[in-house]
Amino acid sequence: MTTTFQKRQKEMKRLDKQKEKAARRAQRKIERAEKGVPAGGGPPIAEADDSDFQDSQDVDPHRGATQR
Repeated sequence: MTTTFQKRQKEMKRLDKQKEKAARRAQRKIERAEKGVPAGGGPPIAEADDSDFQDSQDVDPHRGATQR
C-alpha cells in the first residue's frame, strides 16, 4: 500500500515543480517585456543575398542537391 502513496507523492511533487517552472517562465517573460527585449531573445538574423545560395545548376530536381 505504501507504493501507491509514494507514487501519488511523486506525482504531486512533479506537478508542483512544473507549476513553479511555468511561473518562473512567465515572470521572465514579463521582465523582458518591461526591458523591451524582443521575445525571441536570440541574435538578429541577417538578410540573405542571392550570392549566399548555390547555383541552380547544382541541384538535380529528381535527386536533390549534388555533392561536391
